[in-house]
Amino acid sequence: MSNFREIVTKAVIGKAKKTSGNTFTLETEERPNTVLGCWVINNNFNGTNNNGSVLINGTFDVNVWYSYDNDTKTAVSTKRYSYTDKMNVPLKNDTVLDNNSEIIVRSLKQPTVTDVKIKNGLVELNIEKELGVEIVGNTKVKISVEDLDDDYEELVDDNEIDVEVDKINEDYLETEVVEEEK
Repeated sequence: MSNFREIVTKAVIGKAKKTSGNTFTLETEERPNTVLGCWVINNNFNGTNNNGSVLINGTFDVNVWYSYDNDTKTAVSTKRYSYTDKMNVPLKNDTVLDNNSEIIVRSLKQPTVTDVKIKNGLVELNIEKELGVEIVGNTKVKISVEDLDDDYEELVDDNEIDVEVDKINEDYLETEVVEEEK
């Protein structure tokens, strides 16, 4: 006979990812001739509940190495940028995103410069990133429970010696001696 129980536990109740690209501009101290390199570092972010959707706020630093003065000198400019991404994460089994839910944000693809141009003395950067969100919340798991009387197996040891101490054959020694003499 079985019956059912519900266990309340924490589990991933929603999961989604989003790729986004943005254009940023960087003003350098000198008028650049050529961009020699650019990279994105220090990507930091967190996710919060925003009326049932996830709002991701983050920052990263962009370093641009460029030449100026008719490609005779080089310099590096650094600037910190902020970004905000909104994600509507679909939730499983009619659960809701509430203040007790844990929001885990991961960078699935670090911010990367996909294109760089010099326009009107400014460096224009296209930066692409991919973020993943997992929402952990309370959920119920239904399991079948069986009533078991005794789930132990009884073992019988086959190596037991069954000795009857009270029944001693008094003629044992005499029987062997008589057979040997023959």
